[in-house]
Amino acid sequence: MDAFTAGILQRIRNTEADLDRARESGDDFLVEVEQAELEDLQRLASEHGVQVTAASA
Repeated sequence: MDAFTAGILQRIRNTEADLDRARESGDDFLVEVEQAELEDLQRLASEHGVQVTAASA
């Protein structure tokens, strides 16, 4: 796995964890911010041929 792939998958995992914490805390604004960030990272991964699966996310 190259550095880009490893980095984008790590950023996706981190963002998913941040999104979970935002949901748990009830912070609707932060949920929206983290959801948008996650969607951007997933789009970037897709554009570069990085497979994002439940195991890597």
